[in-house]
Amino acid sequence: MSTKRQRFRLTDTFTAASIAHRFYTQGRSKLEIAEEFGISRFKVARILSSAQESGLVRIEFDLPVPVDLPLSDEVRAAYGLRRVLVLNRAQSKADQPELRRRIGALAAELLTELATPDDVIGLAWARSVNAMAEAVKSLPKCPIVQLCGVQAGMDMRDRSVETVGRVAAVGGGDAYPIYGPLVLPDRRTTDILRKQPGIVETFDQFQQLTKAVVSIGAWQPGESTVYDALTPSERDSIGRRGATAEIAARLFDENGNALSTGLAHHVLAITHDQLRRVPEVIALGYTEPKAEAIDAVLRSGIVTTLITDAAAVDRILNLAARRPPE
Repeated sequence: MSTKRQRFRLTDTFTAASIAHRFYTQGRSKLEIAEEFGISRFKVARILSSAQESGLVRIEFDLPVPVDLPLSDEVRAAYGLRRVLVLNRAQSKADQPELRRRIGALAAELLTELATPDDVIGLAWARSVNAMAEAVKSLPKCPIVQLCGVQAGMDMRDRSVETVGRVAAVGGGDAYPIYGPLVLPDRRTTDILRKQPGIVETFDQFQQLTKAVVSIGAWQPGESTVYDALTPSERDSIGRRGATAEIAARLFDENGNALSTGLAHHVLAITHDQLRRVPEVIALGYTEPKAEAIDAVLRSGIVTTLITDAAAVDRILNLAARRPPE
């Protein structure tokens, strides 16, 4: 079958342009156009299709945000998500800090649009979530809840306690922070901290969450808050059990199954089951090295909305094609 585009003769070009103008600009129906030109509406449809194929008519979308619409739709359909925002290729070609800022800006715009006064919004620690917090300019008055403890060694401005406070201040709602480390040395220490009044108050909010913003981490150096907080032997042990991805200090295998390890008793964080019950989970996952982790988390069914970049999507779609999500 030839792939050569149809070329119009000059007279046909004027006819096709007239038909296209009536359809796309004047908003007239194919039946009305067919009656005017004395042809069938099926021929009108063929002429409109040929006009696009030949380049006579070009359809462009001037979106208010730098999103690749076809890629977004393709990922959404592949994983059965509610919505997907893929940062377009031009915007994706940036160094890591700038890419993070752009992903955060997209997330801020979406959260601003979706949030209502009836929401209880959870935030997991991540640099991309912090970037979102910096970009949020307007929110209704609703509670903002920290989903996991503070990673040791982080600059105070980048810690989740400060992020929750900044976002809550935008709308004037209550902030529910967790004043405790993300990873604790043993179960006894974890149990003691979970009984502290302030932490109990925050953990009680997990049952009320209506929306959550989380980041997808990969089980590799520099790509997961939990991975970087553990000793090499602990990382290797968990890796051998099949750890592929992490969100809010909770681990997943390559099929999106919740991974049960001893780590669950050493972190201050929302549980898998609590996160699964949140009606809207917005996940930020980007860059090609995180593609397998993003794929794994999307297979879990927890995420409803993904914000990502074009580089990650190329790999994600290959993974979905090779092993279609159930």
